[in-house]
Amino acid sequence: MLKKIIIQVAFFLNASIRYKQVKEVAFNFLQNQDYHYKKYFDTFMILLIIVSITILVYEVKHDVPQWIDFFDIYVVTTIFTIEYLARLWVYNNWHTLVVKEYGESKFLNRKFSLWKPTRVILKEKLEFILSPTSIIDLLAILPAYRPLRVLRIFVLFRVFKLLRYTKSINQFLGVLSSKKFELFTLLFLLMFITITAGIAIYVFEEKGNDNINSLFDALYWALITISTVGYGDISPVTPEGRVVSMVIIVTGIAMISFVTSVIVSSFSEKLTELKENRLIEEINKSEEFMIICGYGQMTRMFLKSYADEYNRRYIIIDKNKEIVEEAIKEGYRAIHEDASRHDVISKFNTDYAQITLLALTGSDIANIYITLNAKAISTKIRVITRASSDNIAKKCRLAGADSVVMPTLIANRMLFSAITQPIMYRAIYAILTGQHLAQLDEVNLIYHRKLVGKKLDDLKFKEHKILCIGLQVGASGEFIFNPPLRLYLQEEDVLLIMGRKVSIEHFKTLYKEIRYVV
Repeated sequence: MLKKIIIQVAFFLNASIRYKQVKEVAFNFLQNQDYHYKKYFDTFMILLIIVSITILVYEVKHDVPQWIDFFDIYVVTTIFTIEYLARLWVYNNWHTLVVKEYGESKFLNRKFSLWKPTRVILKEKLEFILSPTSIIDLLAILPAYRPLRVLRIFVLFRVFKLLRYTKSINQFLGVLSSKKFELFTLLFLLMFITITAGIAIYVFEEKGNDNINSLFDALYWALITISTVGYGDISPVTPEGRVVSMVIIVTGIAMISFVTSVIVSSFSEKLTELKENRLIEEINKSEEFMIICGYGQMTRMFLKSYADEYNRRYIIIDKNKEIVEEAIKEGYRAIHEDASRHDVISKFNTDYAQITLLALTGSDIANIYITLNAKAISTKIRVITRASSDNIAKKCRLAGADSVVMPTLIANRMLFSAITQPIMYRAIYAILTGQHLAQLDEVNLIYHRKLVGKKLDDLKFKEHKILCIGLQVGASGEFIFNPPLRLYLQEEDVLLIMGRKVSIEHFKTLYKEIRYVV
């Protein structure tokens, strides 16, 4: 009977949208560092910890009002207890394992075992309870129990509890954790040298030095000396002891230098990573931005002409560290990452922002991988890929590229036009490079919905001093050159127009739909 009730409860929780939403909110506040409102929860907990520590320290020699005592014993402790239980709750899902085990038992026609999922859950819960941060959370609750005054020493664990909510301290500990192998190696070396030097000084100085009466005194001297502190309460008096002292002093200086270099190098690496993450966080706040993969000649030429137009709403990704440093020196926003990796592109806000990705690396294979990863993360990302040949261009389109640029082919055709049709070449070159008064531009009806349903003849292009070059039909993707004026515009159509910059901007502003962000 009990087993049946447990199964029903597990299925109910597994199907309950409300339960999942509540648990997701709790998880976001407690664990999700990317959750926007988590910083407010962390700030509240930090203030609560500081207040509780202040109360506990103050009441050591002073009497506090009853309401403050009530606040510390019941309110603060209750909040800490609820937080601890909530972390234990969101750590894993018991009901999903029960449902999974029940489904497998029915499918395989075997007896349902409640102990199997329960054992897994208990093991995971125990791992959480025995983790250092959870032990600190638990011990931070104990100072509230006033009858046991010895438990007040655990007020220190409320200070340690700040580690969970202070991002900078966590980053500091993360840096040290990343170099734990090197630090542990140096620690064991330090212990070996200290013990060896302590034994040596004990053998040489025990009979002739009144300050060294035990091996502990010798080990104490060795540790103080190798750390270059040197209190002076114990000093060697024999020539052998002084030789050991000189050796251990030099060794101590070398050890400190090694530790310092390890920590400085790790912090230097972390600082670069933090700067790059800050760039990504900043650009993710934009509704529209561009990701440029590869900092080569094409990227340089593009940014030289259009960097100001994008108003820093772009970011360069390159896996060559020297090239990234060069781009930063030239004033561009760049990070050192491999854009062909899935986790790199997934850092960007692909859900709400309109992203254009340029795969402009010098490797065709890398450009194909970048295209595949971008489209795998979100089909809404517009990908423009560089290719060196028609065969590579075909593969890029199969990978999902929206547009493929072949610089060598374009350069060859422009060169041929310059030789055979010089006037046409000059005109096209002037328009594309902005040297002519007229320019080409697109009007995407996704952002100009006021045009949807209108007939081309009603737009009166001549009055706006604009020439309609062509129309791309949204549904089929077909491009109609010099479209008939009787056509009606539909959603997702794209108009290709030509005219002066001021005329085009006026036309686009006239029909642009204002979007309100809630």
